[in-house]
Amino acid sequence: MSVTVIIIIITVLISIAGFRSEKVIDDLIFYPPAITEKNQYYRFITCGFIHADISHLIFNMYALYLFGDGQGKTGTENIFAAVFGDYGKLLYIVMYISALVVCLIPSFQKNKNNVNYRSLGASGAVSAVVFAFILFNPLLGVGLIFIPVFIPGFLFGIIYLVVSWLLDRKGGGSINHSAHIWGALFGIIFFIIASKLFSNYPLLDHFIESVKSLDPSKIFTTY
Repeated sequence: MSVTVIIIIITVLISIAGFRSEKVIDDLIFYPPAITEKNQYYRFITCGFIHADISHLIFNMYALYLFGDGQGKTGTENIFAAVFGDYGKLLYIVMYISALVVCLIPSFQKNKNNVNYRSLGASGAVSAVVFAFILFNPLLGVGLIFIPVFIPGFLFGIIYLVVSWLLDRKGGGSINHSAHIWGALFGIIFFIIASKLFSNYPLLDHFIESVKSLDPSKIFTTY
């Protein structure tokens, strides 16, 4: 069983427990005042294993499976295994868990004493997995939701970050776009640094050469 599937199973079980018990949500959710006043730093991590509702859970876990394991040999987990060898699975876990923390640091800084602020869900860590995948496969097509077009992964990533940034600036919604942005950027940075420290794989060179080789006429592919 893959690490990705194990993470999904654990997340689904804890999320279902949260659907059935408000206490589970209260104990695990990201709530800045509880961290500021009671040093409950574990909430940076535990909030990534609970979700607002079943659709929130399904969307995050589907994306995690699709990019983490569902692509076969090109999934992020298997990419890490190929690039880092025996350390691959461990580094994949480290990236996922640390992404849960890092993606929420900006939110924490803005809401240290905000009693009305809460956040939950695995989106930040899933974004890290998705963008690590894109970094390794920049030209692999990614589908646009509700639009019958595939575009290269690196362009999808740019669009995703820009839209998330605009929505974060606009504010007023219930989605933590900041966590998406910082999770995505963390996935990129983590993979680059890890590749420098634990492998000889020329990750950045591969990315740059792949993007340079793109035929502009094939940027948009209908299906």
